[in-house]
Amino acid sequence: MEVPIKNMAGEEVGQMELEDTVFAAPVNRGLMHQALVRQLANARAGTHKTKSRSEVRGGGRKPWRQKGTGRARHGSIRSPIWVGGGTAFGPTPRKYTKKMPKKMRRAALRSALSVKAGAEQIVVLEQLAMEAPKTKDFVRTLADLGLDSGSVLVVLPARDMAVEKSISNLPQAKTVLSGNLSIQDLLGHDTLLLPQSSVEMIHDWLA
Repeated sequence: MEVPIKNMAGEEVGQMELEDTVFAAPVNRGLMHQALVRQLANARAGTHKTKSRSEVRGGGRKPWRQKGTGRARHGSIRSPIWVGGGTAFGPTPRKYTKKMPKKMRRAALRSALSVKAGAEQIVVLEQLAMEAPKTKDFVRTLADLGLDSGSVLVVLPARDMAVEKSISNLPQAKTVLSGNLSIQDLLGHDTLLLPQSSVEMIHDWLA
């Protein structure tokens, strides 16, 4: 699959061949869903906790005698049916971690990249470089590339503080290193902005 290479002014300066094994792989939507659910589950802290009737302070004495009052029988004011009582069947700390083999995770990434490529939602840049952090300059670059109307995932080959700081204030854009590409980032953004070196690293990683 061939895609045009553009410079930061939005001008086409060449063509680049995308590996079919990565960007035109068979799309397995079930696998992408499984990978996304795994990532979201693994991000959960699992520290939620409510107190049961045995953990709530007080309630050690029977509120009134069993018979003769005309009222319902109760043994503790910390029963779940009382205001201020414990919670019945409430959440307790647990792990939500899900396991998924590396081959399946990479196959899910290939599927997501193939969906993006098939929908022409991948833009390849000749080079992404900025002399200093300047959000206004990057906004102009997005406009020149025609990417100012949706969300953009910028995949960097290595850390670049000038680029990262220029993008950090934009709610519709996010930077990620090519080695940290995730299914959530791919599916959560409209367009991928890839410098040539990032494409080559993704080829080496996923091909």
